[in-house]
Amino acid sequence: MPSMNAAQVSTHLTRSNLWSSMLKDILLDELEAQKWVDWMSDFPDGTTFNIPSVGQASTQDITDDEPIVYESLDTGNFTFTIDVYTGSAHYITRQALQDSFYGNRVLSSFVPKESRAIAEQLETNILNKASAGQTGGLATWNANAINGKNHRYAGSGGSGAIALADVAYAKLALKKANVPMTGLIGIVPPESGFVFETLTNLVNVSNNPQWEGIINTGITTGMRFIKNVYGFDIYESNYLPTNVALSGTLQEYDASTTVTITQANRVMSNFFSASPGVQPITGAMRQMPIVDSEFNKDLQREEYVTTARWGVKLYRPENMVSIVTTTVV
Repeated sequence: MPSMNAAQVSTHLTRSNLWSSMLKDILLDELEAQKWVDWMSDFPDGTTFNIPSVGQASTQDITDDEPIVYESLDTGNFTFTIDVYTGSAHYITRQALQDSFYGNRVLSSFVPKESRAIAEQLETNILNKASAGQTGGLATWNANAINGKNHRYAGSGGSGAIALADVAYAKLALKKANVPMTGLIGIVPPESGFVFETLTNLVNVSNNPQWEGIINTGITTGMRFIKNVYGFDIYESNYLPTNVALSGTLQEYDASTTVTITQANRVMSNFFSASPGVQPITGAMRQMPIVDSEFNKDLQREEYVTTARWGVKLYRPENMVSIVTTTVV
């Protein structure tokens, strides 16, 4: 029997390329925004929903023997529209399914991947509408002063970074707008999370005992800070509005300092109360994600499509503070 060395074996008996039986998938982050939306259940048909509102009563000084002035209450109308009809569709041909070692595994991944894509779009839609619903939207800078306190401002931590004072002012702005100080939520980009994680006041409790207990066993679990900052549970998200236009002059919370943040580096954070009944975002899911599949006999392929319809909108602008910060750290 002839001997065989490595060189001889490598010519015909060694596979030069090996393929794994595993498929590498992308990493997925957590999606949180849906749970902070006030989802409507009394919107059975049509695409537009109207919610009338009535203003508050006022008082007047009364003079003896003088007629009292009777006033009418202010009224308004909130209009809500189902405006998103979205879908995700994929196919694999019968020939590819027969010939590919991974064909069936790819086919079985269509539904979860399509559902995830729609969930990410909903997450983005919710977080964008939170800021876009304010005066000026995401195109024109407006401080959105309510009861004398700004509800939109730029980070005051230097070069547009977020600072602890920005969080404190968000609480002040909400309180002046009569928003309950319960269920306070702050959604910030990872760059702002990094700022919080490295602030001496937050992490060096030995030199700053007043912060002891606010952060004590690490900084985050999943998306959420272990403790909170000034009453806000802070979450990090990659789906906040970015590259926002905001033509005009960006200013800090006290409107006395101008902040320069290039459009490519702008991201909008959201601070609000998620207490039941006062959630700032309202929404309606006209069609939960539905999967349709069939074999296309003309094109000889398996086709899957997942579709959904919904609408979301800023309902209570007084319960929304938006802070534009930089993504540069």
